[in-house]
Amino acid sequence: MHSLPGVVAVGYINEAIDEGNPLRTLETLLLPTANISDVDPAHAQHYQDVLYHAKSQKLGDSESVSKVLWLDEIQQAVDDANVDKDRAKQWVTLVVDVNQCLEGKKSSDILSVLKSSTSNANDIIPECADKYYDALVKAKELKSERVSSDGSWLKLNLHKKYDYYYNTDSKESSWVTPESCLYKESWLTGKEIEAFWKGYKQRKEYMHRRQTFIDNTDSIVKIQSWFRMATARKSYLSRLQYFRDHNNEIVKIQSLLRANKARDDYKTLVGSENPPLTVIRKFVYLLDQSDLDFQEELEVARLREEVVTKIRANQQLEKDLNLMDIKIGLLVKNRITLEDVISHSKKLNKKKGGEMEILNNTDNQGIKSLSKERRKTLETYQQLFYLLQTNPLYLAKLIFQMPQNKSTKFMDTVIFTLYNYASNQREEYLLLKLFKTALEEEIKSKVDQVQDIVTGNPTVIKMVVSFNRGARGQNTLRQLLAPVVKEIIDDKSLIINTNPVEVYKAWVNQLETQTGEASKLPYDVTTEQALTYPEVKNKLEASIENLRRVTDKVLNSIISSLDLLPYGLRYIAKVLKNSIHEKFPDATEDELLKIVGNLLYYRYMNPAIVAPDGFDIIDMTAGGQINSDQRRNLGSVAKVLQHAASNKLFEGENEHLSSMNNYLSETYQEFRKYFKEACNVPEPEEKFNMDKYTDLVTVSKPVIYISIEEIISTHSLLLEHQDAIAPEKNDLLSELLGSLGEVPTVESFLGEGAVDPNDPNKANTLSQLSKTEISLVLTSKYDIEDGEAIDSRSLMIKTKKLIIDVIRNQPGNTLTEILETPATAQQEVDHATDMVSRAMIDSRTPEEMKHSQSMIEDAQLPLEQKKRKIQRNLRTLEQTGHVSSENKYQDILNEIAKDIRNQRIYRKLRKAELAKLQQTLNALNKKAAFYEEQINYYDTYIKTCLDNLKRKNTRRSIKLDGKGEPKGAKRAKPVKYTAAKLHEKGVLLDIDDLQTNQFKNVTFDIIATEDVGIFDVRSKFLGVEMEKVQLNIQDLLQMQYEGVAVMKMFDKVKVNVNLLIYLLNKKFYGK
Repeated sequence: MHSLPGVVAVGYINEAIDEGNPLRTLETLLLPTANISDVDPAHAQHYQDVLYHAKSQKLGDSESVSKVLWLDEIQQAVDDANVDKDRAKQWVTLVVDVNQCLEGKKSSDILSVLKSSTSNANDIIPECADKYYDALVKAKELKSERVSSDGSWLKLNLHKKYDYYYNTDSKESSWVTPESCLYKESWLTGKEIEAFWKGYKQRKEYMHRRQTFIDNTDSIVKIQSWFRMATARKSYLSRLQYFRDHNNEIVKIQSLLRANKARDDYKTLVGSENPPLTVIRKFVYLLDQSDLDFQEELEVARLREEVVTKIRANQQLEKDLNLMDIKIGLLVKNRITLEDVISHSKKLNKKKGGEMEILNNTDNQGIKSLSKERRKTLETYQQLFYLLQTNPLYLAKLIFQMPQNKSTKFMDTVIFTLYNYASNQREEYLLLKLFKTALEEEIKSKVDQVQDIVTGNPTVIKMVVSFNRGARGQNTLRQLLAPVVKEIIDDKSLIINTNPVEVYKAWVNQLETQTGEASKLPYDVTTEQALTYPEVKNKLEASIENLRRVTDKVLNSIISSLDLLPYGLRYIAKVLKNSIHEKFPDATEDELLKIVGNLLYYRYMNPAIVAPDGFDIIDMTAGGQINSDQRRNLGSVAKVLQHAASNKLFEGENEHLSSMNNYLSETYQEFRKYFKEACNVPEPEEKFNMDKYTDLVTVSKPVIYISIEEIISTHSLLLEHQDAIAPEKNDLLSELLGSLGEVPTVESFLGEGAVDPNDPNKANTLSQLSKTEISLVLTSKYDIEDGEAIDSRSLMIKTKKLIIDVIRNQPGNTLTEILETPATAQQEVDHATDMVSRAMIDSRTPEEMKHSQSMIEDAQLPLEQKKRKIQRNLRTLEQTGHVSSENKYQDILNEIAKDIRNQRIYRKLRKAELAKLQQTLNALNKKAAFYEEQINYYDTYIKTCLDNLKRKNTRRSIKLDGKGEPKGAKRAKPVKYTAAKLHEKGVLLDIDDLQTNQFKNVTFDIIATEDVGIFDVRSKFLGVEMEKVQLNIQDLLQMQYEGVAVMKMFDKVKVNVNLLIYLLNKKFYGK
């Protein structure tokens, strides 16, 4: 560790180095406190240069913590400079002594001069002294002849950085270029001198060795022959014994080598831009479909159908249960009749039992079950939905053509159905393409400022979040948050309350409970008043400390689980960031990451933390709920994380929490890294290994499960908005819609005879039939069809299949060579055998996975005919630019190699999908079981209500049969108010076209009808009756639940919904 005086000296030295003044640097080096040794004042300039270079290197080193030279580094630099000084002196001595010897023609002194002036005297050969002298004399004479004027300065360059100058006349030396410097060019330099004696030494050694070999050639040949023979024999015997001793290991090595060769071949197939035919031939067997492939395909299709059906059933049950929650909540407050609750309960039980069983067990009808006249229409629908599924621009435009409430329902049903709730890789890929296209369209057309994404409620963002919260039953949020949320809920001692007024009131209540006496403290206080009490401050600080500790746990759970975040959500975050940056190029990185945070944290995670019971984060029993303290704890954590994610500090009404602002800033930096890394995901094409040809090479065709009602609804919407989404008449969508014609009814869709025209319940029957699900096998209008013209893509596929058949049985290094070489009889036999085997496999192939008839016919052709057909197809493809004969049709071989790679990847993905679908189905079954448990709980509750009513034999505001009031029951008297009085109470807000001073001339009579909860309201102006409306207390409560604060009566009177409910309760129910 450096002493204080030494540190001061270091500062002075570094300042002098930076100034570039050698004298100043010398003075600082000679300071006693610096304690630098071996400083020679004559070489101040060189010290300055070496020290400056050392400091420059240190400044350029990014890993160096300190940017100044310390004493040990300064001493090292001084020592290096002294070494340079000694080397320069040695060089001067050599050059001066040798040249003076040559000028004085002292040949006898050359040996002593060279030995005394070189660093290694042993390198000088005495026998060569005369040769040294003669060669140096000739070199000097030759050099002198080329010099017209000669100076007195010698120059030496050290380390290619420093120049040393020496004057042979004045004996003066310098580290800087002297004024009027003329070099002594007639003298030999040090390098030239050393080159002569080193060259002579090496040449002499070589000649001596060579002469020895020449003199003993015969002996040397014999020795070499004998030695090679003995060495070879010994090596052979040793190797042979080694092989015998390690026979098992050698077998393993050979196996490993073969495996490595196969691996290298596969790497060539995967990594090479143009894999050779010889490598492709080794792996074409991977394209064969085995029985296991077909079994797995069928199992995937079955599970996918079950998953989609179960999702739809659970979604409907969830909606009905939510509505039941509201109705029971209103019943508890005596706001609706028990009859309404019982009616909805019967619907629930019906869905739980019969309807759901039918929905789950229905044999979904496909194209083969329809009448012949409807087949063509359904085929067109299959092509229409394939086009919508694979071209996201149509649906993206359609979403924004509809009102938001209608588009939300459309997205929740039809769109997710169209993509099978992303139940496999293909559908997830296509759904993400739709999300991307729609989001880019929304940002382009509807976002005017960067903050609009945060302050508004973008349709696509809402759709993405809703889908990724577990539409498929795979609640990633549960894995992400369940452990830490459950820990917070289970901690009974944890109390987090950061509201000073609530803390104050709880403290007062505690005092009164402990003492049994009324407290003299005021009960109603402001935030500022509450914070004046030390007890409140202490409790608040304890809550803040608990809050910080618990928030850290939740934050760490989020940050450490980035891999659990759904890929689709991360990709949309990336699209959102890039799209906003593209539209607003001046937006900062912080602004962009805040928008990403708004999606990933605020919209996706925050609600699940606040209400984990509502998002299936934790397991809840029927009737169970989170208490207020637990809810407040979770809400407090969510509030802190929300502020941190948006980099918003506690200010204003939250000023009492300002002590957490530093914590918020630190947490934001963690979130910032998290959001940035979350956007670092590959494109869907790379992630799912998909491209435009994928559907053409997969075994099974895509299938969706959709109701007739949804088909008709989609058709209707497309026709309604056709001008906006497909304005061109030659557009594919317009062409398909033209083929379909007008929107069919359910009856016309099913065809004649589907419904009995004399059925009295025909409307109800048709309504039930409209919900029938059918399976559509999606196909492109331009797929390969028997006997029809095929496009170049289809021709490419057929040609590839023929090439694969040929290269299996006929060898060759290039495709051209194989096609031009006639097949042998044995090759034809082998090929025929292979085709028979394939025909047996095809006979076991499920109907929906079979190839087209034209492909089957091609497969039965002999080898030579296949080759001729390949040649014709290749010529056609060359004309369209798909292949080229110049590179021996390498393009189509590359496509085959790509198919092999994709087939392997597809098999792996299919196995993963099977496991994923099974996991999803299990989760959905658990969810369905929970809903059934909830329905049973509600049944028990309603039965209890009925039993209580029978015992009390009274109805009050609850009505059982809807036949009016019982005898003897008194109806409430009418209530009469002027508009001015209602305006004073705040119930009436405004009357169109009427001044406030005229309100006294308007009266309202509110009369309770015989139906409980129904009120007639009559209005009069100057005693003249004007209009009458009917109010339903249930409708008012529903509006209050949905957050509607103001409603209109008589189309001109604006009233406060909350205060109107209060008035009715007070006047008619005594509440």
